[in-house]
Amino acid sequence: MTNSKNPTFISRLRILFLVFTLCVFSCGGPDSDLPSEENNKALSLKKVVIALKANKQPASMLVEKQDLEAYLSEELQRPVEVMIPSDSSVVVESFRNGTLDLGYLSSTDAARNLSQETADILLVHLKNGQPHYQSIWLSKKNKEYNSIDELEGKPVAFASRSSTSGYLIPTWDMMKKGLIGSQNSLTDFFSLTLYGTGYVSAVEKVLSGEVEAAAVSDYVFKGNNKYLDDSQKAQLRIVQEQGPVPAHTLCARSTLSKSDRKILQDALLSMNQENPELRDRIFNGELIIVNQDKHLEVTREALEFQKKLKP
Repeated sequence: MTNSKNPTFISRLRILFLVFTLCVFSCGGPDSDLPSEENNKALSLKKVVIALKANKQPASMLVEKQDLEAYLSEELQRPVEVMIPSDSSVVVESFRNGTLDLGYLSSTDAARNLSQETADILLVHLKNGQPHYQSIWLSKKNKEYNSIDELEGKPVAFASRSSTSGYLIPTWDMMKKGLIGSQNSLTDFFSLTLYGTGYVSAVEKVLSGEVEAAAVSDYVFKGNNKYLDDSQKAQLRIVQEQGPVPAHTLCARSTLSKSDRKILQDALLSMNQENPELRDRIFNGELIIVNQDKHLEVTREALEFQKKLKP
């Protein structure tokens, strides 16, 4: 019979225990079914779909679409598709049915998506170091208008019905001045009210003489030439500025997991250091994280005002 107190036997037991311990640590213990830190960093989406605003020259947007797809495909190691819908209602429904993951939206569209619980703000861009900018009315340079009051009875264009700087904030400004309201609609004040499919389309109506002025973002005229070229700018002047306008937002589908949301956020934030040129072309400035309710405060106030406007 083997004596359990025999030194050789005890030594063998110690060796077996050591081998067992090493196996447990190398093969995984009770938590071996949990995903590793490496696996936590993997995007669960097989493909990422992003929507951009259709607010620039089509040729420029096509290049931006291709460049963003290439950059994010490499960052995320997933196919990336960029779509450019002309109707913002498509974005809401696409968020709702899960066919869209991210959307670059005006704060007006962001507020509407948040109210319908289809998306949340992931990031916003800075403009001249601020998360807001100005709305402007543009007219031809040879016109002598000095304020929106002088455009009464004239034809005008708005960038689009969903534009914050090109519709919501200008009408909010007019309501605060008493030019329009529950008794006076936009069509009561202006002789004709047209809506474009973006900033460029609205400005083109001014240049063609179809309207006397157009409401757009200040950077369309003051910034670089990705919206208007020098010859177009030379024909225009600012009639009036109003604001502030909360900066455009990058919104994420509300049904995305926290892990996927963080991965997408980090990939987009990486543009701040790795490709600021592409970031500025597409998103107009540095991308930052914000408190979404604070960012949308002005927009929501203007939307409440708009409910009182005579149709």
